[in-house]
Amino acid sequence: MTETTMNSAKPSLLRGFDLKAAGPAIALLILCLIGFLLNPAFLSEGNITNLLTRSAFIGIIAVGATFVITAGGIDLSVGSMAAVIAGVMIIVMNSAVDTFGTGVTTVLIGCGCSIILGLGAGLVNGFLTTKGKIEAFIVTLGTMGIYRSLVTYFADGGTLSLNYDIRGVYRPVYYDSFFGLPIPVWVFIVVSIAGWFLLNRTAFGRYCTAIGSNESVAKYSAIKVDRVKTLTYVIQGLCVSLATIIYVPRLGSASSSTGVLWELEAIAAVIIGGTVLKGGYGRIGGTILGALILTTIGNILNFTDMISNYLNGTMQGLIIIVAVWLQRGDWGRNKSAD
Repeated sequence: MTETTMNSAKPSLLRGFDLKAAGPAIALLILCLIGFLLNPAFLSEGNITNLLTRSAFIGIIAVGATFVITAGGIDLSVGSMAAVIAGVMIIVMNSAVDTFGTGVTTVLIGCGCSIILGLGAGLVNGFLTTKGKIEAFIVTLGTMGIYRSLVTYFADGGTLSLNYDIRGVYRPVYYDSFFGLPIPVWVFIVVSIAGWFLLNRTAFGRYCTAIGSNESVAKYSAIKVDRVKTLTYVIQGLCVSLATIIYVPRLGSASSSTGVLWELEAIAAVIIGGTVLKGGYGRIGGTILGALILTTIGNILNFTDMISNYLNGTMQGLIIIVAVWLQRGDWGRNKSAD
């Protein structure tokens, strides 16, 4: 092989490796190595199981957020939405005890209530954004305050607690395992697969990308923009309701502090995973890795005294800023290249 042929072969090999796409996976591996070096117990079965389970909540919500952000929207209400859904679930299940007892039926009624509330909350956000012609940032900022105040009102400033007997029936949804994996992780896997298929293998996913890239062009292409954007918020609401269903049996309670900063973590997971904040490009696989990265960072902070785990929110905020800054750099290079 001549020197010229060898030189031309190198770029082709490098061309097959997408550093931007592989970045989150590389970052996760580096974090796992750091965690192990700081404390070998980091890679213990118990800690890995706990890490995956805690990733499931934010990961499920972040899958929904991927659709919203890909279509050029944003949802700041997810944490407050989860709190009010959890509160209403508990109220409904406690009220259903007199009629249906403390069995599985009461739990299913609570889960059905969660699904309906999640879909309804997502529909409200989507309708106000599209038909109301209000910026998504303003709409979801407003509903964030509404949902948070509602759960505080329902709890009378305190905590809503699930009936003890119902909690005993409901606990397995969070604490039991199936084929060695906790049930919340299985829910996360199913939601991720469904989200990946919907975004990458359906017309709806292509419409989300087209709208996020250029909404005006999407309208001229006969895409029903308002309907698609509203559906992204409905999907987000559904994901929040599913996350809440597997979260409630963990503590068996809800209060004004439930779900605090979940919107920050969900958005951070999406952006870390490579989805463009301006819309037009989304990666479900990257979102999954982003959720794992955030949980791993928090887990490492718990293993070391070098940085207080109370600074977890600070780390997440810095990650969002850096990730968006890097994306802006990519956009700048693409424009100059054109």
